[in-house]
Amino acid sequence: MPDAKSPVLEVRDLSVTLPRGADREFAVEKVSFTVNPGEIVCLVGESGSGKSVIAFTVMGLLAKALKPSSGEILLQGENILAASEERLRELRCSRMSMIFQEPMTALNPVMTCGEQIDEVLSTHTQLDPAQRRAKILGILERVKLPEPERIYASYPHQLSGGQRQRIMIAMALVLDPVLLIADEPTTALDVTTQAEILKLIAELQAGQGTGVLFITHDFGVVAEIAHRVAVLRWGELVEMGPTEQILSRPVQNYTKMLISSVPSIHPQHRGVRRDGVTVLR
Repeated sequence: MPDAKSPVLEVRDLSVTLPRGADREFAVEKVSFTVNPGEIVCLVGESGSGKSVIAFTVMGLLAKALKPSSGEILLQGENILAASEERLRELRCSRMSMIFQEPMTALNPVMTCGEQIDEVLSTHTQLDPAQRRAKILGILERVKLPEPERIYASYPHQLSGGQRQRIMIAMALVLDPVLLIADEPTTALDVTTQAEILKLIAELQAGQGTGVLFITHDFGVVAEIAHRVAVLRWGELVEMGPTEQILSRPVQNYTKMLISSVPSIHPQHRGVRRDGVTVLR
């Protein structure tokens, strides 16, 4: 049984090689960080910095053209890079899961939302159909979807963007994973819906004690949700620390540039949550 105080995720000196002819040798080079139980760690950087490469490497979903060339990725002490494809399939959903950026490309358009969540439960649990349905309706209620019975029977195209993202969150959390990876899950949403989804993720992960690796390019999102921040540039980790420290006292010029590119992040507009995390007012 893993120690509750041990990291849920530990990335050690991870390097991922790009195909020959790319503009650099590595998509990710010697990156190390941890995610603890009940913690949200944001990986932040510009497009091409390696954020999503790390996320997909952790999930065992890396494109074939990219190759992990060194390092370890430990999920509760188990090295994912050494796991077989069969073992990775077992780990996905049961111990780690992912929320994707665009639900319409991740959800099956010809299955109802309830059927898609049921597929996860029928694959990974011994619950009977009635138990699965009850669990699905419960998770739909937890992600604050109205009329769970109607949502269960709805197809993805019948829902709004925010509702589809809530379905993705429900599907990701229905098996109570120890690690949740969120790959820019609010990018395609309007500002109001984005704030609602960020609040929902924070509430759900806090309640379950889930470790979250949150991928974003937006320091406004970082300010709202992160406990710690890891800043990536060209595949290298250039700065990491508590959110308040990174936002208020960044060391690297690159980090300062990223923060200054978000007009709403300015000293007089910052506040601090009760848990000590800097947020936007």
